[in-house]
Amino acid sequence: MLKFEFIVEPYLSGVRIDSFLSKHLRNYTRWRLSRMVRTGAVFVNNVAASTDQRVFRSQIVCLRLVEPPDKLLTPSPIPLNIVYEDPWLLVVDKPAGLIAHPVGEYQSDTLINAIQHHLDSLSPVRGLLRPGIIHRLDRMTSGLLVVPKEHMTHRLLAIDFENGRTSKSYVALVEGDPDFDDQQINLPIGQQPGNNSVLMSAKPTAGKARSARTDVVVKNRCGTHAVLDCELHTGRNHQIRVHLAEVGHPVLGDEFYGPHGVIRKAPRLEGERPTTKRHALHAAKLGFEHPVLKTWIEFRSKPPSDFWALAE
Repeated sequence: MLKFEFIVEPYLSGVRIDSFLSKHLRNYTRWRLSRMVRTGAVFVNNVAASTDQRVFRSQIVCLRLVEPPDKLLTPSPIPLNIVYEDPWLLVVDKPAGLIAHPVGEYQSDTLINAIQHHLDSLSPVRGLLRPGIIHRLDRMTSGLLVVPKEHMTHRLLAIDFENGRTSKSYVALVEGDPDFDDQQINLPIGQQPGNNSVLMSAKPTAGKARSARTDVVVKNRCGTHAVLDCELHTGRNHQIRVHLAEVGHPVLGDEFYGPHGVIRKAPRLEGERPTTKRHALHAAKLGFEHPVLKTWIEFRSKPPSDFWALAE
């Protein structure tokens, strides 16, 4: 039988015992954890816990894992390109075509399902670790993603991403020859007008628009297209694709966003087969302060061959 010991973190001081445990054991529901408390499997400072007990800073919580997890992601044996891994997080290089996390009709065979399969192979009990999502890449965007393995890493990384204390840059192939060498694009992004649209817009008519900034540098000009470095300072949905399209240079292969905010096609209908063609956007650099080691770490990834094939 597995036994675990946790020290109550300051930010969780005062929460109920089941809520505290659910932060550490993310594949367990609070109901399942509360049941283990009732059976006498949980102790606080060596005293059996009660279901309505609250825990406080620096207390020691011990748990005998007498039941299996009940909130499991389906593990998928999809090959992963893991560029970095330690006990707290991993960084993966996602291929185009792979959805980052379960959503809608896609509840399996996503990147997170693949990472769950990897984590299960590292632990003695299936579902003991559950990957988290801090930031996302569109399905047809490739490149670097950081994925935390446990709750404190997840929390601290989320705060840093939210407050812009990370470094994210992309390589894009775009249509046309930009009339600038570098440009700071400051255009708020919101929902494309229309009922329940999943597309975004940088037009004044966009719904619930939020500030967005992308710094763009032209790296190479190839006549009918150009290679750009794009540094993100905010993290709006589809931000780079929307910004580049709005200034007249859509990402090559983008099925939705056309020049100057034109929408090329509506999102697919239910039952319609998704596209299998990627667009030319790649998350090439990712840097952040490691939430545990407190050192700055940075990763780089070159665009794959299918990225460059879009310019042929």
